[in-house]
Amino acid sequence: QVQLVESGGGLVQAGGSLRLSCAASGDLFNVYAMDWYRQAPGTQRQLVASIAPNDITNYPDFVKGRFTVSRDSAKNMVYLQMNDLEPDDTAVYYCRFNGTSYWGQGTQVTVST
Repeated sequence: QVQLVESGGGLVQAGGSLRLSCAASGDLFNVYAMDWYRQAPGTQRQLVASIAPNDITNYPDFVKGRFTVSRDSAKNMVYLQMNDLEPDDTAVYYCRFNGTSYWGQGTQVTVST
């Protein structure tokens, strides 16, 4: 059974850092890329990072230089290190196996001014 569980969210001041984790169970970890998305109230989910099984990463311009995605294949874990956080980064963050309907439940990140 495929399951994704995010953790590590919380409240942080602007300029601070958080590290999100995504624990994956099932047999897809070394087959599919893992995406991190976020969704703020009243907005659509937007991609913030992606990492392939061969560790190739991809970021949209608005997080480049601030967010770093990594994976630990031995632990079936994917991480999202977020630095220099801004209030606009406030959202629920989700991980997802790329191109599938397997999503985690999300973890809330709130950045205060």
